[in-house]
Amino acid sequence: MLPTLVAMAHLPLPTIIAPGVGLLRAENPSEMTLDGTNSYLLFDPACTELTARTPAVLIDPGPDLQAHLHALAAFDIQLVLITHRHADHTGGIDTLHRLTGAPVRARLEEHCREAEIFEDLEVIEAAGIEVQVVFTPGHTSDSVCFIRRGETSHLFTGDTVLGRGTTILEHPDGTLADYLASLQRLLAMPDMALHPAHGEQHEVSHPLLQTYLTHRESRLDQVRAALDKLGKAGADVQPAHLLELVYPGLDARLAGAASRSLEAQLHYLGLNP
Repeated sequence: MLPTLVAMAHLPLPTIIAPGVGLLRAENPSEMTLDGTNSYLLFDPACTELTARTPAVLIDPGPDLQAHLHALAAFDIQLVLITHRHADHTGGIDTLHRLTGAPVRARLEEHCREAEIFEDLEVIEAAGIEVQVVFTPGHTSDSVCFIRRGETSHLFTGDTVLGRGTTILEHPDGTLADYLASLQRLLAMPDMALHPAHGEQHEVSHPLLQTYLTHRESRLDQVRAALDKLGKAGADVQPAHLLELVYPGLDARLAGAASRSLEAQLHYLGLNP
């Protein structure tokens, strides 16, 4: 059941950040989600405004937060697309599906509702727009990005590329080899505006993608140097041995994420199968 007009008056409204792109950020800020999870409403860029009657495709309903989900459900959502399996992106699936009846598509069947899983590079037509699916594993094995095609294209990166900082790799589900290949894949595509699931918007994608790639290569060099300093090699190497050398002064709240990234780096170097 859709919210009443009185209730809608108290709901947050999306911000139009580009023709045919609306942004509604969930109120779930943290050290992992930055300012919160960005949900995107995609609609025909020829429309001058986004109203309750404007057909739209939603990227990521976000977490199971009632105000956020009811705010999204106030719009004519015809299809929901999921970037990856984490709960801050998928937690709201069932509530939003109940409110809108919109089918939900994802790379994993467990997140689909009355729709099929994605195929790599397929082009989805809905709500008067075209969205291409691009498989980009690394953050997680099921991570995908989306390109809203048209006269001006837009890239939606989920957690593969954030608006600031770097993303974690959920090793062993996500691997560094996959992640580097995904960054290269996105770099091989035309430069376009980049919209992450967390953090700021970027007018172009290539500079940020190259920064991400350079950062990962630099971090690998740091891991190699730390291994040399410790004189360690082989199966006895553990992330705990390297944490302070590679991430000096690390916020304790991020130690778990840093350890998972080190696991992925050691696996990439053949030291942590």
